[in-house]
This record gives sequence, structure tokens and C-alpha cells, in this order.
Amino acid sequence: MNETLLTKKTVAAQNLTSSVTGLGGPLTEGLQEYSGTWDTAQVVHLLKRTLFGAKPQDIQYFKTRTLQQAVDELLLPSAAPSTAPLNNYSINGYVDPSAVPLWQTWVNTGISIADKELNQKRIESFKTWWLGRAIQPSRSIHEKLVVFWHNHFAINTNNSGDRLKARFWYDHYLTLRQHALGNFKSMAKAITLDPAMLYFLNGETNVKGSPNENYARELQELYTVGKGPNSKYTEDDVKAAALVLTGHTVSPTTFTYFFDAGKHDASNKEFSSFYSNKIITGYSGANGATEVDELMDMIFSQEELSKHICRKIYRFFIYYKIDSSIEQTVITPLAQIFRNNNYNIQPVLATLFKSKHFYDLIYSSACIIKSPLDFVIDLCNEYGVVLPAATDNEATYAVWECIQNEASEMQQELGAIPEVAGWYAYYQEPAYHELWVNTATYTRRNIFTDRMIADGIMNNNQNIVIDPIAFADQLANPGDPNLLITQSLEILLRYPLSESAKEFIKRSILLSGQLQDYYWTNAWDAYKANPTDTGTKAIVLNRLKAFYKYIMNLPEYHLC
Repeated sequence: MNETLLTKKTVAAQNLTSSVTGLGGPLTEGLQEYSGTWDTAQVVHLLKRTLFGAKPQDIQYFKTRTLQQAVDELLLPSAAPSTAPLNNYSINGYVDPSAVPLWQTWVNTGISIADKELNQKRIESFKTWWLGRAIQPSRSIHEKLVVFWHNHFAINTNNSGDRLKARFWYDHYLTLRQHALGNFKSMAKAITLDPAMLYFLNGETNVKGSPNENYARELQELYTVGKGPNSKYTEDDVKAAALVLTGHTVSPTTFTYFFDAGKHDASNKEFSSFYSNKIITGYSGANGATEVDELMDMIFSQEELSKHICRKIYRFFIYYKIDSSIEQTVITPLAQIFRNNNYNIQPVLATLFKSKHFYDLIYSSACIIKSPLDFVIDLCNEYGVVLPAATDNEATYAVWECIQNEASEMQQELGAIPEVAGWYAYYQEPAYHELWVNTATYTRRNIFTDRMIADGIMNNNQNIVIDPIAFADQLANPGDPNLLITQSLEILLRYPLSESAKEFIKRSILLSGQLQDYYWTNAWDAYKANPTDTGTKAIVLNRLKAFYKYIMNLPEYHLC
């Protein structure tokens, strides 16, 4: 492990924060609509924060739109999944006990089979499929928002016990996806009654006479009003909410949500002054199920809820640090927009991504460390790593599994969040995003990029690799070494390099120690004139490999 690089990596992020605080003082840019320069720097910033990477073709596409058009298009829902998770686990001779053939979906079959091994294989199949959804080409924020809400309503398939069937987790993903760009209040209720969440936080054992408070506690502490300075719900509020939620369970035969009136506590539930001493009238019979709506209305009447959600959006998409200036200038008015729009999510995101604050690049760019998912998927998308044809299931799943494993080794795995509060980097003070980088994960990141630019990474006879020539060829004038460096850095780095650093890269790598730019230009032109000539191609390929390897080994490459 190169400790110097690790130290530089952390210092790079810290220095940016310190310089902003020292130079600018309290923020002056808030949620007013941005009307300044709309060029590569602004487009790349927007795409890196809202998508999994800023692909060269997407950068050019959105530069032809106005900022307003670009944000509106990014906030359009993407197409629903055309396929469900498949049986990829029988490839080595394993026989599915429910007779689902290889490369057929298991989603609607064998849900009640009490086979621990099968269930685990299907869970892994689901997580691999989900990674495939995230890496699909898209100009919509939709799938990245699913990851955001996944972190908000955190679950862990690796610690779910035998009760939680793989189908529950697939349905849970679909619930997140359905509401990701919709109404947060509807999402909160849907998750409250979601079979996966009912099992995961013991809601299905929450019955009258023996209430289980797990979900009622997380509903308030994590999912809605949070633990902000003005969130003053009480322990008795947790107990009362648990009573409201009694009887909401999962059918042991159909494995779907249902309300068991016989297990519902029909007494009145009284809440604290934080909720204006609200009393939710208890009902018996089927009407008992309606109490959950009154509970949601009560919780969503609290101003602190909108601020809590807006703070989480801010930390995920802009920066983890929220001081009094950010709270006043950004969070409070954004929360008001959230409430004014009946807790619809799109107006909040649209306001944020069109704001002067978002495009204050001195403050908001290159200030967070990429998450592992961003790190591995961004690389594949930005370099245009060639993925197998969608019709080739075996190759596709092998590649998705490979990328999933890389992110997991860097300590972020879809469907396996270690704590109900989410991935540590999004909530654990004071380090926040710096938790993504340690002696193990930083080494893994460097190994990943080195392998990807060298010979690629192999899994089940499928190789994924960066083609540096194809990437460079997308740029405006790759034969000019100065433009090649500048335009590559515009896409791949958010932290600016000095002119002396660029000159070093040019002379030591692209010019191989020569002094004149035409050494590179001649090499590139010779290759383009005869791309099948192995000699001229090798000269260009080796220099480009060394160039992009150097960039990805910089601590700054980890910043977004």
C-alpha cells in the first residue's frame, strides 16, 4: 500500500474544503436559478453527480441542451426493467429444486421452497442483476436515485435469515424504483408495508400484547423526522407508533403483505407534544389498517421531516458538510419547496440541480470521494468499456458479477448495507466520505484501475478492459497532445491539475522524453493512416495506457 498516495488522497479533499472555508466564508449562492456559463465543466459536474459517470457522448449531447432542458431530461424516469433476475446459478451443474431452467427467471417460481442454498443463490442472482440495472446506459437519474433510497431505507440481504426469500428483495427493489422519482410520502407508506421490510425489521412479529418497536423506531429516527436539532419525538412516540403498526404482516402462504385484524391493537394511541399531543383513534376489524395513514399524516406534518430528507439528498449529491450557512441558504428553503409540493421528489431535485449553489464549482466540485459503486461503474461508462450483448446471458451475468465483486471488495455492495442507518460514509461523523478509503480499499482501487488499463479483468472467460485508443478517438483532436490531455482531464478528473503537471505528463509519457509535440502527433497520425499495422498501433497504445494509468493512479482521480 502506498501510504503517501493515501495521505495525498485524504489531504486533497481536506485542502479543498479548507480553501473554500478560508476564501469564501459564508455562502452567498443559494437556490436561485443558475444562469452562468453552460459548458463542459458544468455538464460534467451535473452528470457525475446524477449519473454513474460522465460519458463523452453524453457530455456532448447535454451541451446542446440548455441547463434547464438537461436537468428536466435527467429527471425523467427511465424505462422499466425488461427482464427479471435469471437462474445464473445452474451454470456449473447445480440443479434448481423448483425446476427453473438455466437462464430463465426464478421470480415467479418456488417462493415458498425452504431451501437455504437455493434462496442464497437467488439472492446473489438478484444482486448481480441489480448491478446490471445500474450500469445500463441511461440519461436518467432514476437508477442512481434507487441507490440513494436503498441507502435511506437500508437493508442487508446477507443478514436476513432464512425467512426472507429472494423474491422479497426483488419486489423491494421494484418498490424503491416505482417511487424513486415520485412522492416520498407514498414511498414511506409503501416501504412500511413492504414484505421485505416487514421481515427485515420484525414488523411481521409486531402484534397486540407483544409489540415489536424496531420499525416504529427506525421510521422516525432514520426514515422521516430523523435526529436533527428540532426532532424531539420521544420513546413513548416509538411505542405508540408500534401499536399503530400492529397487525401489518406477511401471509405465510402467499408471501404477500396483508393486514391481520386479529393481531392489531385497537386502543387509542396518544403521542407527545412534538406531534401536538395527537391521538390516533384505534379501530378494530379491517378499519384498523387505516390507522397507518393517520400515522403518516401526523409524521409528515412535522417540518423537521422535510429538512431531514433534504439534508440526506444534499449529502449524497453535493457534499457531506452542512454548516449553519448551508442550513439557512439551501436546506431550509429546499425543505419548504418539498412541503409546498406535497413531498414530491422531482421539484426538490430540479431546484437543487438548477441552482447557483450547485454550479458554484469552487465549492461543490471535486469535494467528495467517489463511492465504490461510482468508482467502478463510472470507470466502465466513461471509458466506454465494451459490455457483452444483452442477448448473451452467460457473458452479461459474468461481467455484472465481476463489477459487483469489485465494488464489494471496496466495501460497497448493493443489497448488503451493514447498518440500518445506511452505508457509513453517508452518515458517520466526522469522516463521512473519507471512510470509503482505507489501506485495504485504496489498494483495491489501484489494483482495479491498473488491471483495467492493462489486460482487463477476467470472470468466467469474459474480459472487461479499457480501450484507451477508442476513448481518445472520441475527443476533438487526439493528435494534439495538449488537447488530448486537457480534454481527457475534463472528463476523468474534477480536481484541477497544474500546468506544470500537464507538461510533465506530456513530455514524460506522450512524447516519451522528446521535446516537440509532433512526436505524438506523428505517432497518432501514423496509426490513423494504417490502424491495422501492429507496430504503429503499439506505439500509440502503450503511451495511452501509460497516460491513463498515470491519471487513475492520482489521488485526485478518486474525487467527484
